[in-house]
Amino acid sequence: MRKLILVAASIAALTFVGPASAQSPIVLKFSHVVASDTPKGKAADKFKELAEKYTNGKVKVEVYPNSTLYKDKEELEALQLGAVQMLAPSNSKFGPIGIKEFEVFDLPYILPDLKSLRKVTDGPLGAQLLKKLDAKGMTGLAYWDNGFKQMSANKKLVAPSDYKGLKFRIQSSKVLEAQFRALGSIPQVMAFSDVYQALQTGVVDGQENTWSNIYTQKMHEVQKYATVTNHGYIGYVVVVNKKFWDGLPGDVRDELSKAMKEATEFGNSQSAKENDDALAEIKKAGKTEIVTLTPEQDEAMRKAMLPVYKDVASRVGQPLIDEFLKETGRSPMN
Repeated sequence: MRKLILVAASIAALTFVGPASAQSPIVLKFSHVVASDTPKGKAADKFKELAEKYTNGKVKVEVYPNSTLYKDKEELEALQLGAVQMLAPSNSKFGPIGIKEFEVFDLPYILPDLKSLRKVTDGPLGAQLLKKLDAKGMTGLAYWDNGFKQMSANKKLVAPSDYKGLKFRIQSSKVLEAQFRALGSIPQVMAFSDVYQALQTGVVDGQENTWSNIYTQKMHEVQKYATVTNHGYIGYVVVVNKKFWDGLPGDVRDELSKAMKEATEFGNSQSAKENDDALAEIKKAGKTEIVTLTPEQDEAMRKAMLPVYKDVASRVGQPLIDEFLKETGRSPMN
């Protein structure tokens, strides 16, 4: 696959008309791995609409959803090589390429609500994390929400003991590995586009995701139970190839930044609604039983996952974890 990406990057370099050309628009390929009718998909489409409008056609944005161009593990390499110009990977994706700090978003219960999340992403802490992308040939432009994660499996998940021995699909994240090992589960890293088939065939027993992802990927059709846990957060960082971004004319870059700001506000405002709508559709389909935890059961889950903080402190950085907890004003247990 690396050879294919290298070839694609070479072709892109040969065919790309640079910012100085007045003969044809600047092509910006925006690749992502989820469906178009998700919060990220809709935000990407909104960015395309606004970018082309504000630049008066100087920029043409091509959006490729649903892993059309690259799967999870391939997309960041493709961006660094210049085969695509823009991505919106989940926070988890940056750990494997050496920016482990973004895995702090994967810690269970570290972000209790959207208000706390906004304090992080819109403040100095969020800007500090984005700056770390520069060294990898990327420029971080925005944080996009998907929402809070729920657990699903073909077994009812109520107590921590219910997770023991089950195989759960995860994104590539040492924090998520530690989370499921704390529950006695077997974490299995798998591309997002492969999850439905893996659940259908029993390669994995369960997964964690937002309602919108569960619904648009039809996971609810192959999972008997889904437990409302809100234990984790899925969000994305919109990144652009740094060389491409820095090489744009200043006025074009300013208009694209404006489009990104408005697309971010649009997408993030839609996220909660999209997840509520997806949950309603899942209930309507009647194929998955929705399980709601009692306060005592919720507390037991939080307690079971507390060791994860200690397990990954040396990887993510204890000072960063402390900063997150200080910013949100709460501990994982409340």
